[in-house]
Amino acid sequence: MNTDNIYEQSLDQNQANFAHLTPLSFLERSASVYPNRVSIIHGDTEYTWSQTYKRSCLLASALQKMGIGKGDTVSFMGANTPETFEAHFGVPMAGAVLNALNVRLDAKAIAFILEHAETKVLFTDKEYSDTIKAVLEIMSNKPVVIDIDDPYFKGGELVGEKNYEEFIAQGDDDYSCFQIEDEWQAISLNYTSGTTGDPKGVVFHHRGAYLNAISNVMCWNMTAHPIYLWTLPMFHCNGWCWPWSLAAVTGTSVCLRHVRDEAIFDAIKKHKVSHFCGAPVVLNTLINADDSLKQGIDHEISVMTAGAAPPAAVIAGMENMGFGVSHVYGLTETYGPCVVCAPQEEWSDLSVDDRAELLARQGVRAPLQDELMVADPETMLPVPKDGKTMGEIFMRGNLVMKGYLKNPKTTEACFKGGWFHSGDLAVWHEDGYTQIKDRSKDIIISGGENISSLEVESVLFKHPKILEAAVVASTDEKWGEVPCAFVSLKNGQELSADEIIAYCREELAGFKIPKKVVFGPIDKTSTGKVQKYLLREKADKVGYVVKK
Repeated sequence: MNTDNIYEQSLDQNQANFAHLTPLSFLERSASVYPNRVSIIHGDTEYTWSQTYKRSCLLASALQKMGIGKGDTVSFMGANTPETFEAHFGVPMAGAVLNALNVRLDAKAIAFILEHAETKVLFTDKEYSDTIKAVLEIMSNKPVVIDIDDPYFKGGELVGEKNYEEFIAQGDDDYSCFQIEDEWQAISLNYTSGTTGDPKGVVFHHRGAYLNAISNVMCWNMTAHPIYLWTLPMFHCNGWCWPWSLAAVTGTSVCLRHVRDEAIFDAIKKHKVSHFCGAPVVLNTLINADDSLKQGIDHEISVMTAGAAPPAAVIAGMENMGFGVSHVYGLTETYGPCVVCAPQEEWSDLSVDDRAELLARQGVRAPLQDELMVADPETMLPVPKDGKTMGEIFMRGNLVMKGYLKNPKTTEACFKGGWFHSGDLAVWHEDGYTQIKDRSKDIIISGGENISSLEVESVLFKHPKILEAAVVASTDEKWGEVPCAFVSLKNGQELSADEIIAYCREELAGFKIPKKVVFGPIDKTSTGKVQKYLLREKADKVGYVVKK
């Protein structure tokens, strides 16, 4: 009997039936099909999709003319402006890798990244010229520096050889590119926050960027031509892949340099913004904004939040304002969102508060995330879906990074067992939805009992006088560790430590109640994540509020 596979006979892959996946194709299609639709609004400046494609092509051509090509790193110290958006297409068009820098980092951290990435060209917005001048003094192998001279930003100085507009004017008018040789080649390089050491360089590939861009759209049930407000930094996981997603649906980007409540509400009303993304701290800012800013919004707005587990109170607060909230979860290593708390139809019958409790969970795998599980990190066996047994979240599939740049040991460790190890501890509910209880290093073990810092934080966030809260372990002679709460109050509010503890006593089991309370600003990373390692250091220096 002939065992040859008849479907493999003379049915070969060729140019007519196969193309490598790349988000560059989204840009070319939008420019071709909707050339005159608005792609970007920045102040009084508007670009169409045909113009954005043209400018991206000019950037790519100009880079190639200076010898930049496959495997070269091009870094952008950019704000949420058209130039940073164009970089997401123009740099990979040249075959190079885009490194969007976290503009909130200090000069030492930026210098480390540029050296580690072997950056050949650095584009820098004049707002950050002081930092970049300090960076260049540190570096021995300096990149070519090109200024982004944004006319809407007053101040800053130019430190480069020429500006962005002069640079792209060197490109060829007839240059065009929207295909690549290999979908596995790197498209971007993003560095983790590095709160406990040097940041790690996470490498994305074209295939993953393409698929997560589509997955984003599916998570949001997004239709064509949304109006998207850039409250999320484009440097953060490439804006969670939204530059590429917006090209796929021919949306309009409304640029926002600084995240301020007044600017956000003004942009929403002026441009009829339909969608925006933001960490819980951004949503909390909007909830607590002056009521006068919230007047005059009469259209539907969808919000996507992630970054830190949002307390249910924050989700409820946004929904009470009339904003629909989608909660997603992911890491830099998973192109941003790869898990979504997909709402079930019956949830619409619940009260806002009850629905918010369900939406605060991390959820299920996103449409194009292949596999997700909560499992014992040692045995790699899935935990029971009982909502109680703790395990680590694992993912695998196309929405996982290539690996860490120049770091094979750590790359191998994080892929051990054929899964990506997230480091996040969670439970698996009966309905299949995951819920993070803590980072593995942030769990509090008191007298042998595990305490989720996120659970205690969620309770604190519900207090009407509390703006922000963070809970960490504090060393204790008797119990090993006890919870210490760091609390920031809303403007004009007063609350004592005893009152907070009395409130927690009504909401939590005795061993979960914070034994220490510290008032004041809460330490955060440049991307808005709470720096719990710093809080732990402070917690051990604080005296007890509650008797041992």
